[in-house]
Amino acid sequence: MVDEVRLLRAGEEVVDALARTAWSVLAEPGDGVAGALIQTLGAEEALRYAIDGTQRDGAVDALLDTADARVRHAVAEGRRRWVPRVEVRAVRDALRGAREVGAQLLLPGDDLWPHALDDLGANAPIALWVRGDPSCMMVTPRVALVGARASSGYGDHVAAEIAGDLAASGALIVSGAAYGIDGAAHRAALGVGGGTVAFLAGGVDRAYPAGHHGLLKQIAEEGAVLSELPCGAAPTKWRFLARNRLIAALGDATVVVEAGWRSGSLNTAGHAASLGRPLGAVPGSVTSASSAGCHRLLREYDAVCVTSAADVRELCGLAAGVVPTAEGVDPERVRVLDALGGRTSLPTVEIARRSGLSTERVLSHLGLLELEGLVHPVGGGWRRTPV
Repeated sequence: MVDEVRLLRAGEEVVDALARTAWSVLAEPGDGVAGALIQTLGAEEALRYAIDGTQRDGAVDALLDTADARVRHAVAEGRRRWVPRVEVRAVRDALRGAREVGAQLLLPGDDLWPHALDDLGANAPIALWVRGDPSCMMVTPRVALVGARASSGYGDHVAAEIAGDLAASGALIVSGAAYGIDGAAHRAALGVGGGTVAFLAGGVDRAYPAGHHGLLKQIAEEGAVLSELPCGAAPTKWRFLARNRLIAALGDATVVVEAGWRSGSLNTAGHAASLGRPLGAVPGSVTSASSAGCHRLLREYDAVCVTSAADVRELCGLAAGVVPTAEGVDPERVRVLDALGGRTSLPTVEIARRSGLSTERVLSHLGLLELEGLVHPVGGGWRRTPV
């Protein structure tokens, strides 16, 4: 089994990789107790304790002695979830399945690990199984486009127009490969030779939905298909909901193109909002049930009305002249520009108050933005430069 891990990890240190492979079998996606234990103890030590309760140097006892009753109960309950899944064959099957389909194991700390997922904290993925080229996730901006499975012709058209325009200009389209809006977004991105990635709710060796077998194959060849579940894992309703947090976390912005009142896409939108990611929604006919969820986002969740790719670029901060960094759009630049008005000038202290940044940081960004011609001083204050 160690040899199989070495094949996947190209000769790198395998202990952590093997431990995280085992964790991907033991823990369901988004298991915050497992995530917290791994963050505190490391994958190997946490696995040792999860399986048989043993530990080195009393690390777990020291941790639990200082924890409150709720934490101790959560860890004990976690072990009751994990122990029934302890099976060496399951780990071996996961590794063999990955090798058979050419999947690789991507771990936190790897050069190509998408650090945007770390914003999920203890609920971040323990590892990712990848078919395709994970380097495509380094592209910015990354836009999550999601929506109804039972989409209308209008929804498919809008999704394709927005995704194709964005992908043609270098953006990465992130979605879940479902029927409807997801599929339209992926196809449009591929159609213009752009980048796209799909997060699955089952193993990357299982095409789901089956009708998208060819589409998923093309995404794996030209982009990447990803899952935190090991090969062989079946998609379930819970896993779809857990998968949605990864789509939202990877995106610099999330756009819901078409969604019913109780659509699963609203779950993705909720994750985006909780992570502080910009959220957009495409309006539809007021009589259309398939747009009711989008109208709900616009009315109740402060989503931005999106009608074109230009609106999405503005949502990502690009239309305002915000320059992406290696990790994505600089959030402080977005906050400074959002705080500024185009009609009246604001003093630095007021910009700092509105943006939540220190006066020193605001001045630093204003100086750079002035050099780029995006802002200019007026009467002791600052305002955006008209486009």
